[in-house]
Amino acid sequence: MSNIVVPELGESVVEARVARWLKNAGDSVEVGEPLVELETEKVDLEVNADKRGVIASIAHKEGDDVKIGDVLGVIDESGAAVAATPPGGNGAKKAAATPATEPPVAPKPEAKAQRPAPPSDREAPARASGSERPAPAREARPAPTRAEQAPAPASSEARREERVRMTKRRATIARRLVEAQHNAAMLTTFNEVDMSAVMALRERQKEAFKKVHGVGLGIASFFVKASIAALREFPALNAEIQGDEIVYKHYYDIGMAVGAEGGLVVPVLRDADRMTFPHVEKAIRDVAGKAQDGTLTLEDLRGGTFTITNGGVFGSLMSTPILNPPQVAILGLHKIQDRVVPVNGQPVIRPMMYVALSYDHRIVDGREAVQFLVRIKHYIEDPGNLLLEG
Repeated sequence: MSNIVVPELGESVVEARVARWLKNAGDSVEVGEPLVELETEKVDLEVNADKRGVIASIAHKEGDDVKIGDVLGVIDESGAAVAATPPGGNGAKKAAATPATEPPVAPKPEAKAQRPAPPSDREAPARASGSERPAPAREARPAPTRAEQAPAPASSEARREERVRMTKRRATIARRLVEAQHNAAMLTTFNEVDMSAVMALRERQKEAFKKVHGVGLGIASFFVKASIAALREFPALNAEIQGDEIVYKHYYDIGMAVGAEGGLVVPVLRDADRMTFPHVEKAIRDVAGKAQDGTLTLEDLRGGTFTITNGGVFGSLMSTPILNPPQVAILGLHKIQDRVVPVNGQPVIRPMMYVALSYDHRIVDGREAVQFLVRIKHYIEDPGNLLLEG
């Protein structure tokens, strides 16, 4: 017999939830074949068979919380299937219990006709049909108006409720967001950026850029490079608090918030300051693809010194991003929208974007936060400055 065990789940992750059994008790398995999916607070992962045999039993059903080292089930290496009904699974079949032909149902005896009961002394005697008087006609009333009609009661389907247990990831997101608000002195400052120069540059270079590098030139890479340049000038925004100390980080691991099916995830572009524009674009494309198909690893999500989130892809015009602890700052991007703005005293239409910076006021002063966002605006409105910054 060989136990199916919850493996190591990664940095700081000690608990998981059984999301889905891919095999049932009695199924044969091969070495390396996926058996069960586990859901953690960061990523989902599969537990594979390390032995060949038959699933002898399943110890934890779908929805159970488990910890590292817990036995999920047992593989019988001798290959003898055990006739057992799994506590969970994705479609365990039950044997049909209906016989091929059902016995005929005996007809029920007809109820005997009841004799008409004689009238009691309190009832009027029965009259002959010819002696009965027709009932007086009732006075016709007009049909009730729409206002007089009672509203139809709502159907049970219209008032239906559904109770669904939070996924591990959603529960963790909820907990961390509340902790961020309770444990940090969080404030947000706003500014607006004229996107004309970046959009014109993209339009001029998009075909050549894609032909040479095999990836499109997007907006996000400009903000990644602008953020790194601004973080060098304002290192407190790339730091974190540990006890009564401030840890200044002289490397730039930029988290890119991505909305996935199971909830928001923040894969990290490690050492983003060493990346060229094409490298940044390829890295963003790769982690976004992993987020959508559920193949992000714990290493993809580990660490991060500063985060960028883009609500504009969903149509958000302005929002207040929440910190991603232990980081002390997060940059929020939004929808690009044509607006009338004054240029040299004349009203002109420009593609504008509101940007927001949330920061931890415990180590970042308001002056620093405002100046940091002004530097972001400076680099985006004149992207040639990024080349000079290197």
